[in-house]
Amino acid sequence: MTDWLARAAAHPVARLATIRPDGTPRLVPITFAVVDGLVCSVVDEVKPKRSTRLARLADVERDPRVAVLVDHYAPDWTELWWVRIDGTAHVVDSGGLWERALGALRAKYPQYAEADPRGPVLVLTPTSVRGWSG
Repeated sequence: MTDWLARAAAHPVARLATIRPDGTPRLVPITFAVVDGLVCSVVDEVKPKRSTRLARLADVERDPRVAVLVDHYAPDWTELWWVRIDGTAHVVDSGGLWERALGALRAKYPQYAEADPRGPVLVLTPTSVRGWSG
């Protein structure tokens, strides 16, 4: 795991960008964990949603190109940093990677101890990891 990816992995929230059918970006906040160098985010039932078949999953099935941005802001601008992870994504809803991703998410987020996530997992395979720090 790169230093930038490790820095991102320790952060609690990221923003996922997918491509809508009309070509415009769709940007949503996500919880995530890094598993075997892959960025994994589950469709959970903790936060209210209209459906488990979210637009971001349909976006990825149509066009797998995605980006994840993790950033840190502080009043002291020497503490600022960001990490952008570009890559391709796919959705898994069973199997070993799905189980490992759910385990990593449970370990990272105490909220998942009470509301065990069982939904599909969006898996991003990085093609580029870039970062900046003040």
